[in-house]
Amino acid sequence: MRSNLLITTLTMSFGFLLVQLDVSVVNIALASIGANLGVGVTGLQWVVDAYAITFASLLLTSGALGDRLGARRIFVGGLSLFLLASAGCALAPDAAALIAARALQGIGASTLVPCSLALLNHAARDDAQARARAVSLWTAAGSIGLALGPVLGGALITSLGWRSVFAINVPIGAVAIWLTERHVDEAPIHAGAADRRGQCFAVVSLLLLAGAVIEAAPFGWNSPIVWGGMTAAAIGFGSFVTIEIRAAEPMLPLNFFRHPTFSAATCVGFLLNLALYGILFLLGLYFQQTHHLSPWRSGLALLPFAIAIFVANVSACRLADMASPRAIMTAGLAVAALGCWLLRGIGPVTPYAAILPGLVLLPLGIGITVPMMTTSLLATVPRSRAGVASGVLNAVRQSGGAIGVALFGALMAGKAGNPDVAFVAASAMLAAAAAVAAAFIDRDRAAMFGHPARQVGGHE
Repeated sequence: MRSNLLITTLTMSFGFLLVQLDVSVVNIALASIGANLGVGVTGLQWVVDAYAITFASLLLTSGALGDRLGARRIFVGGLSLFLLASAGCALAPDAAALIAARALQGIGASTLVPCSLALLNHAARDDAQARARAVSLWTAAGSIGLALGPVLGGALITSLGWRSVFAINVPIGAVAIWLTERHVDEAPIHAGAADRRGQCFAVVSLLLLAGAVIEAAPFGWNSPIVWGGMTAAAIGFGSFVTIEIRAAEPMLPLNFFRHPTFSAATCVGFLLNLALYGILFLLGLYFQQTHHLSPWRSGLALLPFAIAIFVANVSACRLADMASPRAIMTAGLAVAALGCWLLRGIGPVTPYAAILPGLVLLPLGIGITVPMMTTSLLATVPRSRAGVASGVLNAVRQSGGAIGVALFGALMAGKAGNPDVAFVAASAMLAAAAAVAAAFIDRDRAAMFGHPARQVGGHE
């Protein structure tokens, strides 16, 4: 890997690790936050949700801003905001201040994912294998952040208190900013007027959808609040599509979706996160409430998950030398579906050794799928539009994750705490994603890895 691409990959991986770490690490700190600040269940829910909502709802807009103003500029600005907000979380005197700081964290995090991918894509130039290796390592960093959050959070809270889970972001992020300013080249800028109307409808629609799904947990799926939010979100998305069709410089060029691989990768991303986030939610509850493990020991129980997904992420680029992205994605999703299927039947007396096969196969399958999915999608668009393209993928994935947690929680509640129906549902979702990949992801490796003739939305 070229030295410039290597330092860019390292720097962007720092940013993605922080984003994913803050998705998961706060869950282990909620009990301590509630006791220290006197926060009830509703307040603790918003400590989590304030980050998730702003993160998911602004990903598409942040990707578009990176394309138009410069991905490196937006990445540094977003990371700076993320670090200031992290310090605000660590110093928060009460619940209201903590929730507000978490919302600001989400705004900053929303810039890091699409802009980091745009900068990686640019640094790789037209080197297909280099891009695949870079995306694999970037994905591995995020996966480790997501899976190790409970372990790291448990250790920090035990030794330093809950505020340390936010304070640790500051030195890591400061190093990433320094490296970005000194060693990362700016990506191509897509000139054009800002599509402000499209941005507003995209943000509001995603915010309404995410909020409605989250509120389904306390109010129920039949609540007028939930249905009203979903209806308003549907109207907003319809308006957004109409605006983008008519706009001279749309934020999201809808012709991206004319490429079967772009549409298929987006669909796979939604189904994958729907299953993954739901299963992680269930496993966290299972180890703590069914096996009565402490947060620290629950995090250790999930350690094989973290190791497996890291190994798979790093290995994905090597697999790309031997098979097409279509074959790798299809096989990976099938393995993940098998892992979910093997988790059926776990209960209070199930030995850990019996849980381990499913706990390893699920992340192995997902770990080899995500880098190929991301690389395949980026290869269908010009480098100057990589920010908005990755923003689409990750907005869809994060929305799928939020829906997955709410959906699987409802499935658990409806089955008196029996997780079998959720594991079967997750297995079916991943099998459906495998079918989509097999049918629509381009099997031609040359076309998949950025052959100019196969890109949509214009040329460099």
